[in-house]
Amino acid sequence: MSGQSHSKEQHGVIDENLRRVYQEAVDEGVPDRFKSLLDQLKQQDEEQGKRE
Repeated sequence: MSGQSHSKEQHGVIDENLRRVYQEAVDEGVPDRFKSLLDQLKQQDEEQGKRE
């Protein structure tokens, strides 16, 4: 196996692993605690908008 072929193989494995890890992170979704915090921020923005 040549050095260039070996390097392409390594890059392929790295690319595959990065895609897998990224997809796992996307599939996890947003934790409930963060959703709750986002809801609180939205509510504050709405209340400030009503006052202005």
